[in-house]
Amino acid sequence: MSPITLILIAIGLGLAGWLAGRAKAWSFQKGNPDARPVARPTYHAWYVAIWIVVPVLAFVTLWSFIAPQLITQSVLASPGAQNLPAFGFERDSWLAEARAVALGNAPGVFNAGAEPLIEPFREAIGRYNLIGVVLTIMIAFAGGTFAFLRIRPDFTARTRVERTVMIVLLLASLVAILTTFGIFASLVFETYRFFSLVSPVDFFFGTFWGPDPMSSADNPDGSRYGAIPLFWGTLFIGAIIAMIVAIPLGLMSAIYLTQYADPRLRQWVKPALEILAGVPTVVYGYFAALTVAPAIRDAAVAIGISSASTESALAAGVVMGVMIIPFVSSMADDSIAAVPSAMRDGSYAMGATKSETIKKVLFPAALPGIVAGIMLAVSRAIGETMIVVMAASTAANLSANPLDRMTTVTVQIVKLLTGEQSTDHPTYLSAFALGFALFLVTLVLNVIALRVVKRFREAYE
Repeated sequence: MSPITLILIAIGLGLAGWLAGRAKAWSFQKGNPDARPVARPTYHAWYVAIWIVVPVLAFVTLWSFIAPQLITQSVLASPGAQNLPAFGFERDSWLAEARAVALGNAPGVFNAGAEPLIEPFREAIGRYNLIGVVLTIMIAFAGGTFAFLRIRPDFTARTRVERTVMIVLLLASLVAILTTFGIFASLVFETYRFFSLVSPVDFFFGTFWGPDPMSSADNPDGSRYGAIPLFWGTLFIGAIIAMIVAIPLGLMSAIYLTQYADPRLRQWVKPALEILAGVPTVVYGYFAALTVAPAIRDAAVAIGISSASTESALAAGVVMGVMIIPFVSSMADDSIAAVPSAMRDGSYAMGATKSETIKKVLFPAALPGIVAGIMLAVSRAIGETMIVVMAASTAANLSANPLDRMTTVTVQIVKLLTGEQSTDHPTYLSAFALGFALFLVTLVLNVIALRVVKRFREAYE
């Protein structure tokens, strides 16, 4: 029986407990109209429902891990498992085939040796499904009885329910923090393994990137792991070319929408502009590879640059800049709109024109928010992968020519982790070192952006 079935049972029992708790709480007022319970009947109902659903959900989570192991052990102890191979892939394959047939997910087995295991699997699955349902009902009944017996007029059900909700919200907020720490810890561990094989000096200051997955893992050539071309490609495409496109267009669109556009036009243009942020990056990649890159190549050939190709840093950077325009535009729009109208009116009262007011009053006042938006846009751009793969290639070149092929850190991480090399090889571990460096850069940019936004809000809220 799937965990979903047990969860539905828990929800049904929780609803029954909710109704029972609410009915008992209402009975206090019916029996004695002058008595005023310290909590409303709804809180009593939720108290009973929580004591039913939460323990059952905890049991279902635990049972989903334990039940498959118990079923397998039961099958292995049956007479049908006598001819089962002792270890290895073949043994796991027989068990998987028999389990699939027993569950009705497959019409038959490929290996004849798995045939005797089908019936033991069916018996074990049925037995432990029944055990799971019985235990679910028993736990729900025990929790519901405990909560139901505690309901009385002076019981502070509201305090208990709100405290439970607060704990749930706290756990939800800790998920992101714990996930971040988990990612950081895994990156640090794997990066340490990589630097125990390759010198950090070769990695951070080397100018040639060409890991060889077929080389010796015990004595790798550190000169092949120079990450400077990757760092430069990431900076050149995501923080220079893309920003040259995104910052002017984003700022000008924000200024136009907040200061010059008709309100009816703004209602249509602003949502249309922000739709760019929701377009999948693979669509931008196709646009860059099939439209922008050939156009750049043809333009370069037309002015006499015969070495131009359909893969270039310029093509990827331009399309990436278009993609992050909404990040710059939205933050700048909100920052300009948040400037107190008294500053604008005061500028007009002094005889300044609208353009002078924008340049000398609104823009400087909104500068912290604009800078924060640019920082967030940069952190988004340097993490982009699909556009670079489709428009700028995977070649690690150290060049300042925007028409050359280049790659970024994220592209190399994908390339290294999707190969078939050993997880202990420096080529594989180098992806974690690149990820750790990118993690630190992105973290620093986000911290700077958050600090700037905080300062901006303190100034004008």
